[in-house]
Amino acid sequence: MLSWLQDVLWPSKAPKSDYDDLAFEILFEDLDRNGDGVVDITELRDGLEHWNSSFGIDPEKKILKSADSNADSGLDFGEFVKYLQDHEKKMKLAFKSLDKNADGVIDASEVVAAMKSLGIHISLAQANDILKSMDADGSMTVDWDEWRDYFFFHPAKNVTDIIRFWKHSTIIDIGESVSIPDEFTEQEKKSGEWWKRLVAAGIASAITRTCTAPLDRLKVMIQVQSSKMSKLRLVHVFKQMVKEGGLFSLWRGNGVNIFKITPETAIKIGAYEQYKKLLSFEDANLGFLQRFTAGSMAGITSQTCVYPLEVIKTRLILGRTGEFSGIIDCGRKLLRREGIQAFSRGYVPNLLSIVPYAGLDLTIFELLKNYWLEHYAESSVNPGLAIVLGCSTLSHTFGQLASFPLNLVRTRMQAAMLENETIPMMQLIQEIYTKEGKKGFFRGLTPNVLKLLPAVGIGCVAHELVNLLFGLT
Repeated sequence: MLSWLQDVLWPSKAPKSDYDDLAFEILFEDLDRNGDGVVDITELRDGLEHWNSSFGIDPEKKILKSADSNADSGLDFGEFVKYLQDHEKKMKLAFKSLDKNADGVIDASEVVAAMKSLGIHISLAQANDILKSMDADGSMTVDWDEWRDYFFFHPAKNVTDIIRFWKHSTIIDIGESVSIPDEFTEQEKKSGEWWKRLVAAGIASAITRTCTAPLDRLKVMIQVQSSKMSKLRLVHVFKQMVKEGGLFSLWRGNGVNIFKITPETAIKIGAYEQYKKLLSFEDANLGFLQRFTAGSMAGITSQTCVYPLEVIKTRLILGRTGEFSGIIDCGRKLLRREGIQAFSRGYVPNLLSIVPYAGLDLTIFELLKNYWLEHYAESSVNPGLAIVLGCSTLSHTFGQLASFPLNLVRTRMQAAMLENETIPMMQLIQEIYTKEGKKGFFRGLTPNVLKLLPAVGIGCVAHELVNLLFGLT
């Protein structure tokens, strides 16, 4: 829309200037669909989507809040013009601050330098991918007109906002993967914003796990069933759980699942950064093998530290009504009855399952997202919520399929302690194969797969909403 408007108002041979009143009138009329002289939030949202000129969650709300000076929930022509004029000034300052050599264009090296200023390291190839989304003439540079047209309706206030948008929308973004949380820039660490992002991620994870807890408990119950009960339907097992402990028993064990979010996430973030430094991994050049290794090692470290809580969670899920009064009571009874070794039961298969899950989940998500950006994203480096949702679902599915047999073995080893059994891992694997065949290793897969799509969807939406609540972009 903006490029067409520019061609109409300024012939290609004439010198280009900033938008004038005629340009603003055309833009306003295009937004004001019902012709009442006021652009409401619905019209603004529809216009941004039509022009492909939005990023982040609810950009129309940010624009309306900033531009609606009389707080009447709508923009008249005067408010519309004033907002765009003020926003254009901010974008011009941002452009000049990035154009270090003052040659009137932004090139890849200047994008690299700008990202580096926030502690983010990218390659020239990644910088060129960013420029392609704004480069209208194929010059692999961005002049003021291209910059203004692209960010005219993007509610970014300064260079920091713009760089964060690039950070969360390109190959360097790993924040959408559940396996490895987002990295923190040097500026975020110094400003203290890192803890807000950590808390926001924890709240979003808690919401997701709580919403899908019944399916998670259903999976564990089916995994530990004897072979004679293997043909029971999901609905029947579900009814048995409700009959035994009531409706609230479906969330049994969810408390410890939420309790371990913060330490697990914090350890995972710290471990990921330390492993990259130790192995001399450069953020801009992480390939398939590097991502697999870094993701898996960080997952192993965090899981090792919180594994006793995993055992407690399984015991709470499988416990009878009234058997345990809570996390502490469960831990005390396990320690008294079975000794300290109870908290490491099933650790080896759990350790082995992390490698395919954490590695494949992270790597496949990045490959799918970047493939879409490269082949289908014409004018944006932001994949959007729908694409993120699809990529996350597929990556989690592959990770779950690869790790599920080991996950089942781990759960069986944890549950075997209920009968004071101590079956070695290899012996248990042989028994499952002999008695139940290959299908026995995938018992409980159905409820696990059923929870993937709602878990990813709820997680994405919850993360965006919580970030908005905390004022994070």
